[in-house]
Amino acid sequence: MELPMSPSPFRITALALGIALAAGTAAPASAAPVTPAVVAAPAALDIPYQRFVLPNGLTLLVHEDHKAPVVAVAVWYHVGSKDEPARKTGFAHLFEHLMFNGSENHPGEFFEPFEQAGATGQNGTTWLDRTNYYETVPTTALDMALWMESDRMGHLLGAIDQKTLDEQRGVVQNEKRQGENEPYGRVDERMLLQTFPANHPYHHDTIGSMADLDAASLDDVKTWFRTYYGAANTTLVMSGDIDVATAKAKALQYFGDIPAGPAVARQAKWVAARTASTRDSMDDRVAQARIYREWNIPGRGERDLTLLDLAADVLGGGKTSRLYQRLVYQDHLVDDVSVGITPFELASQFTLQADVKKGVDPAKVEAAVADEWARFLAKGPTQEELTRLKAANRAAVVRSLERVSGKATQLAEGQVYLGNPDAWKRSFDWNQKATASDVLAAAKKWIARGDYTLTVVPTTGTPKDETVAGLPAGTRPADIAGRPTTAFKVTASDIDRKKGVPTVDRFPDLTFPNVQRGHLKNGIEVVLAERHSVPVVNVSLQFDAGYASDAGGKLGAASFTSAMLDEGTAKLDSVQIAKLRERLGMGLSTGCGLDACSVTGSMLSDSLAPSLGLLADVVRNPAFRAADIERVRAQWLAGIAQEKTQPSGIAMRTLPPLLYGDGHPYAIPFSGTGTEASIRSLGVADMRGWQSSWLRPDNVRIIVAGDTTLPAITQQLNAVFADWTPPSVARGTKSIPDVAAQAKPRVFLIDKPGATQSLILAGVLAPPTTVANNLPIQTMNSAFGGTFTSRLNMNLREDKHWAYGAFSFMSDALGQRPYMLYAPVQTDKTKESAAEMLREVRDVIGPRPLSDAEITKIKVNDVRSLPGSYETIGAVLGALSENALYHRPDDYVPTLRSRIEAQTDADVQAAATEILHPEALTWVIVGDLSKIEAGVRSLDLGAVQVLDADGKPVAK
Repeated sequence: MELPMSPSPFRITALALGIALAAGTAAPASAAPVTPAVVAAPAALDIPYQRFVLPNGLTLLVHEDHKAPVVAVAVWYHVGSKDEPARKTGFAHLFEHLMFNGSENHPGEFFEPFEQAGATGQNGTTWLDRTNYYETVPTTALDMALWMESDRMGHLLGAIDQKTLDEQRGVVQNEKRQGENEPYGRVDERMLLQTFPANHPYHHDTIGSMADLDAASLDDVKTWFRTYYGAANTTLVMSGDIDVATAKAKALQYFGDIPAGPAVARQAKWVAARTASTRDSMDDRVAQARIYREWNIPGRGERDLTLLDLAADVLGGGKTSRLYQRLVYQDHLVDDVSVGITPFELASQFTLQADVKKGVDPAKVEAAVADEWARFLAKGPTQEELTRLKAANRAAVVRSLERVSGKATQLAEGQVYLGNPDAWKRSFDWNQKATASDVLAAAKKWIARGDYTLTVVPTTGTPKDETVAGLPAGTRPADIAGRPTTAFKVTASDIDRKKGVPTVDRFPDLTFPNVQRGHLKNGIEVVLAERHSVPVVNVSLQFDAGYASDAGGKLGAASFTSAMLDEGTAKLDSVQIAKLRERLGMGLSTGCGLDACSVTGSMLSDSLAPSLGLLADVVRNPAFRAADIERVRAQWLAGIAQEKTQPSGIAMRTLPPLLYGDGHPYAIPFSGTGTEASIRSLGVADMRGWQSSWLRPDNVRIIVAGDTTLPAITQQLNAVFADWTPPSVARGTKSIPDVAAQAKPRVFLIDKPGATQSLILAGVLAPPTTVANNLPIQTMNSAFGGTFTSRLNMNLREDKHWAYGAFSFMSDALGQRPYMLYAPVQTDKTKESAAEMLREVRDVIGPRPLSDAEITKIKVNDVRSLPGSYETIGAVLGALSENALYHRPDDYVPTLRSRIEAQTDADVQAAATEILHPEALTWVIVGDLSKIEAGVRSLDLGAVQVLDADGKPVAK
């Protein structure tokens, strides 16, 4: 249950590409020349589907994809926060939460049958225009999923009482507090107030106001359900291992007896474009000033929206964009700048965001932006810019067609918003056929005037609590009468719901590609898993390094040096690299974890050779130019400063050094960013030295997954890596010593004045990922705090509703790993929440050990979710990478089921007893100490010390 922050449908970022990319580098050497690809004409892109309207008005979309034995189920209701009446803000989202609290024929948590069946990717979201619910289930569990979705759709009201409403109201209010407690977390609400008229459906944000949430009544719930959750206002999608005839029959069987509901009026499109510039400012506890600038632009389905998305990419779509070039590279005024669209149904937003460098006058940034804006509005984009962006866009769309849930979303969006499941193809066609003059005309029409500028100014105190009136009412177009529903009829069902949820007693087997191995001519090992579902090949160079390689040197050196790899090679500068990536449709990233660094590329099959050439050039020939180092250093330091304003960032920077002690390789901020002092001191010699020791051909393996074969990929990798030889210096080595458990508990408090929530983080050290009982440790964690229905979350969220979520988790590691309890809680329940967390720890190793039911639930979910866990090339690559890092055999994934099932209750309980030691807990609590310190001290959790955001003691 969450509020989505959707990117532009064609924004080309790592997020949009759907790949997890990491990093590494190597000694300078020659590599194959990097040249643009010459490829055949691309094949047409399609999501084949069939559409039906059931007799009761429900729309059914079916897409067949039999590559994995799973089906994505998505239920979209055409109602969002824009449909809320006056003084009922936040109600659409509150109701979405209520839909997860059981139905008349299945009281209790909605998630439970899905956990038993091995569902993946399950959630619900609410936004301005729609509410959706979704999950991916094994094919054999489809009846269960459809029964559950139809039961809450057709049989909900009898299950909702005042207690349930109050519980979820508290959860939602803590979700609101959690969002507003983050840096810049109050911006969205203010921008909507100031950019849409008071009578516009988008004048308020989806989370709503505290007062309106407090006022929500049971009558409101019933009215909302009866008005908007009828069959005729609903789209059901089944995408995956299902045939059309079966899908249609099951939809009619489970949903056919649900009434159509009343006709639902629709608001007419209303862009509410402004003609004059307006300005605003607000303060916040942030590390640097940030400038937002927004224009209202056309809604979904309009060609101008697609053209403006291209304009946004040209202006601020990454380091190749004009504003990034001007403000970051040339004038050194900002640490980051971006421009993007946020698409909605009635209108959309075109937004610029710039993080102003410390010490720079925001007025200078605005002047440079105005200069570049004027240049763009005078001449528009170049043909070269459009060609690159279209290629990158096409690559993103190709990747989006791999996951059945992603295809379900594409079809549902088109149907719900525009009545056309193929609407994505029309937008894609507009993108691919757009001319420079088309983009310029749209830009002149929509983003040449009427901007709203908001500057967020840093403050060290409590941010001002302002009442913002917002824009006055405007001339709102008349609503569109709803489509009559009287002709729709229910169909009698043979489902006896009193028998409860259908039993799932058969489950498909996991299918995982065979792991193949080979070697390049210079001895580098190649590990491959073939997957031909989409024309994509993912290649990862995994180096035995990681944050741990910083030990004895400068913290952050591994991450910083890895980040510099794609910032320039001997022959290409950083912008040339980025432009070539876009032309090739290639994803590329570099990064480190605790124990390894990697360089990963996601490449289209038809441009694999030149993409591998670029990958090799980045790995082998990093330039480490002074100008690039200083630019990245400034951004890095700004990132550290941002971490120190985020409650979770502060806690995760502070806790690891406390757990491991000075000098330990893991006694570092777990972001891997290091400290300001260490990053400021890094020079070219440090980077070259680290590179020579760690990023080298005798310290790497190449892991590949996707649309290739072992002979083909070996030949292509040999072409760019076979002549790579180790440098003369010795290869780096790591030593990760064991740390004794704390003898006594400790509490560290960090002040965040004005915080509406407190972040509680508590940790102990657990054995490495490589231990023999790793699976029982994971099972224990899942039951205790690692899933929605785990003890911690059910206590603090569902029972007490003091938190939006409370969990436990581990970071995998070759050495002892941190086991952490995490809960952002409302400020006035900090003391009580910490006490409950401690009680849960004591109970699970004492009077209330994990039950057989709790353990069995996790085991069956882990087994039954396996078929859906490796649907994508990226997931397969991730499994191969983990196997390599943690020294697992090639059959680790195929044999997981038998090893999961072999765990005994005693094994799992022994893991709890081994790890959870209340007397060894180290607590870090971030919040407003003026309100929470006395209460925390009164708990006597352990010796209390106050620290600053750098983890240094504060003198009192």
